[in-house]
Amino acid sequence: MTKQIGAPPVGASTWTPKEREAYANDLDDPRTLIAVSVASNRSKADKDPTQWLPPYAGYGCTYVTSWIADKTRYQLTVDPAERTALAERLAICPDQPITITLAR
Repeated sequence: MTKQIGAPPVGASTWTPKEREAYANDLDDPRTLIAVSVASNRSKADKDPTQWLPPYAGYGCTYVTSWIADKTRYQLTVDPAERTALAERLAICPDQPITITLAR
């Protein structure tokens, strides 16, 4: 699928139930679903990178690049605070390419 040039990203609130189900069950990208402990899952809950980053510092760069890939894959918006938090974290990460296949 090719993203339309100039098409603005949107939030998932505009998705149909079928699109939400496809997102929730997406196994086509190995970064989408990651097994974690119950405690880690609870501490993260629905927080974005402005409010939560993995407690294991060695996983921070992988987490942030996966977050960006997922947002891009589904053409989801990134608010200014989220963009700042992601940029701050990426500033301490080594350069690494992010390969993305759009889902929508």
